[in-house]
Amino acid sequence: MVLEGLGKSLRDVISRIGNSAVIDEDLIREVSKELQRALLLADVNVQLVLELTNRIQDRALNEKPPAGKSSKEHVIQIIYKEMVALLDNGEGLSLKPQTIMMVGLYGQGKTTTTGKLALFLSKKGFSVGLIGADVYRPAAYDQLKQLGDKISVDVYGEPGEKDAAAIVKRGMEKFSDKKIVIIDTSGRHALEDDLIQELKDIAKAAKPDERVLVLDSQVGQQAGPQADAFHEAVGITGVILTKMDGTAKGGGALSAVSRTKARIIFIGTGEHIRDLEAFNADRFISRLLGMGDLASLVQLAREEIEDEEAMEQVARNMLSGRFTLNDMYYQMSEVSKMGPLQKVMSMIPGMSNMENKIDYEESQKKLSKYKVIMDSMTNDEKEDPNIIKGKRIERIASGAGVATQDVRGLLKQFNQSKKLMGSIGKDRKMRKQMMKQFGNVDLEDLQQ
Repeated sequence: MVLEGLGKSLRDVISRIGNSAVIDEDLIREVSKELQRALLLADVNVQLVLELTNRIQDRALNEKPPAGKSSKEHVIQIIYKEMVALLDNGEGLSLKPQTIMMVGLYGQGKTTTTGKLALFLSKKGFSVGLIGADVYRPAAYDQLKQLGDKISVDVYGEPGEKDAAAIVKRGMEKFSDKKIVIIDTSGRHALEDDLIQELKDIAKAAKPDERVLVLDSQVGQQAGPQADAFHEAVGITGVILTKMDGTAKGGGALSAVSRTKARIIFIGTGEHIRDLEAFNADRFISRLLGMGDLASLVQLAREEIEDEEAMEQVARNMLSGRFTLNDMYYQMSEVSKMGPLQKVMSMIPGMSNMENKIDYEESQKKLSKYKVIMDSMTNDEKEDPNIIKGKRIERIASGAGVATQDVRGLLKQFNQSKKLMGSIGKDRKMRKQMMKQFGNVDLEDLQQ
């Protein structure tokens, strides 16, 4: 999970507020100190941390809760809003026909990110073409071509040609029928004069709508000065921070870039080609604080589940509590398409607070085993799990090549899931929130 350490610390702070008997000055000051420690450990700039926590402390001590809101809810909302304001840098990448020029230094993950962005945009329904304009790094074109083949996106390049601007000009002509063209440019170990001139020549040939800087988040607070330097040189319009899943410096990189007023449009969340996430400060902070992100969860599901009727059925199953093992099998299959289990669970409100109780790696293995077990069941058994007893359990275990306790474990998990979803279905506030995202499901249908 992105910034897992910071997220856990922040959720501990929120839990402390929620569990306190009274919200007084002593508690506010202690919470402020805990927030400072959490943010400093995430490499956020000291001065920025002090400014943020001083604002939170001042508002929590002096603002009265609005009507209908408790003191606890009010303080939590202040923390949420101030942290969103820290990272809020405007709109993300516009989803429209355009030319995008990717820039950055060596080793930042630019070519890989170019492939990820191409996949993201192709999933949005755009025809995409990639131009390989890195004329210095050996095998740069080959890497881009492999990525393009993997995601079924056309790639143009001229291995051996040293005039990057000429390649781009011919590539733009080649891809005149594409809605979106993404240009992968050369990098250097530093922002040198020849690189600046080459980028200017490419920009003149391509007339890009976006100049996107790719930065490795491991540089931490130095991401800010790098963003400023590239902006002064070539006029960047957006930033993508890579490797946000594997560094303690991610908080520093996020806050440093945001502080420069640069527009963070995506963050890289893993090594897989799908691991690129559109950055939205509201949703990002909501997940860090354990409040979930249902909008992103539904968006992710819609990208992976093409059948609209199936999408509606997922919503019904999640909320009605009237699902069968067939439904559970379908859900497991669809969830596995959406990425690592921990990522999916972090988007569900309240589930982040259970992280210490969940072994995600073991859970992922169990999901795979459970699917094999269900493949050994008859349709009658999957539709009515109550009939699975005695000899049936032995037959299913033998057919799946597992122990009988594994089959019983699946049945136990099914009953727990059914109970949990039933309780969610009874929570009208949660139903309304989820139905607002899913769209077509009639709330009254779920009460019948």
